[in-house]
Amino acid sequence: MYGKKVKLRALFILLIFLSVALTVFLVFKSLEENVVYFKSPTEVKNLPELETNKIRVGGMVKKNSIKTNDSEINFIITDYKNELIVNFKGSVPNLFEEGKGVVAEGFLKDRNYLKAVKILAKHDENYMPPEVNEALKENK
Repeated sequence: MYGKKVKLRALFILLIFLSVALTVFLVFKSLEENVVYFKSPTEVKNLPELETNKIRVGGMVKKNSIKTNDSEINFIITDYKNELIVNFKGSVPNLFEEGKGVVAEGFLKDRNYLKAVKILAKHDENYMPPEVNEALKENK
């Protein structure tokens, strides 16, 4: 019926197809387990049920909301519609300050309180490290 070369080519194409399919499956499975999307405080308030997995909440640090003590920091993330209280133990990034963007990753205790394990300060595309900015000023 079919020659030996045709059968080998068909087998080779089948093996390549199966390898690609397996690779794509493993990549998507890995991403499914490791990708964490961030939500706004309004989206958190409107969740049908409380998230038990790790969640990221993004927004602006509310003015006059940062309270620190020996080992932790408390602040409020707002999207100018709703607010979320965040508690974090550890050091915050240098760009973290009131009125600036922030993403807090952690676990929701209720719809108004997040126990953060990581704080990511956001900046716009115009950000320039202070050292580079000073070097440019000196070179003018």
